[in-house]
Amino acid sequence: MITDNSFFLPGNENGVLLIHGLTGTPTEMRILAKGLNKAGYSVFCMQLAGHCGDEADLCRTTWQDWYQSVEDALQFLASKLSGCLFVGGLSMGALLSLKLAADHPAQIKGVGVFGATFYYDGWSMPWFSKTFFPILPLLKKLHLFQKRSFIEQPPYGLKDERIRATIVDSMFSGDSAAAGLAGNPFPALAEMQLLAKTVKRQLPQVTSPCLIMHAEHDDIANINTNARMIEKTVNAPTKFVSLKESYHMITIDRQRRDVINTAVAFFDKIVQQYAASPK
Repeated sequence: MITDNSFFLPGNENGVLLIHGLTGTPTEMRILAKGLNKAGYSVFCMQLAGHCGDEADLCRTTWQDWYQSVEDALQFLASKLSGCLFVGGLSMGALLSLKLAADHPAQIKGVGVFGATFYYDGWSMPWFSKTFFPILPLLKKLHLFQKRSFIEQPPYGLKDERIRATIVDSMFSGDSAAAGLAGNPFPALAEMQLLAKTVKRQLPQVTSPCLIMHAEHDDIANINTNARMIEKTVNAPTKFVSLKESYHMITIDRQRRDVINTAVAFFDKIVQQYAASPK
């Protein structure tokens, strides 16, 4: 059995649903969650299906399972609150956040898009990732290379060396609930590719305001092909913020306080607009 590591921080009637990335854990959203909660928001950090267990647990799930857990988390939050609901995600969690906004435009009042990853094309990624990863769905269909994993390499999405050392120790200790899995199983990466294609098609359906934050030198996902692509494609007001002193894991890296402050200001503005609108 996989332990449920999701957590809810009660606050006011306005809520934020936070979604971690592929092979990740709610822990990577904890600092942001606490910052939003300190600003008054009720925050639910959910756990994606199949995550926080071992590779076999993850490989038994599909992107549809991950997304179903996101929709269930939205309904949980909506059942507790009567104010504005927001969603935010890191990496693959950002893609799931965008899909949720596309599918539930009336419920989702704003989206936090943090280090969105459609393409694994950052500067630290191996040359073959751009051509090999897209064919993983075909390999999964043919039942080829299903026992293989892509092992993450330095700098592991973190520019801050102290934080990196702590995370890497946890990641390779075998405690996936603390820092996620050290490897990305090929079947899970195949599902990630299918999710990315689906969400990319749905981007024009996103009408909720989007805060797009991305590391200028993201080691995993290039800012132009990922974040800028979202900015150009959604049918929504956007605020774009590039971060110079962080890598991919912007919710825990050097500029994590900037992420918190910018997200709070962005969501506060939307809450104020709804409060001022005629009932």
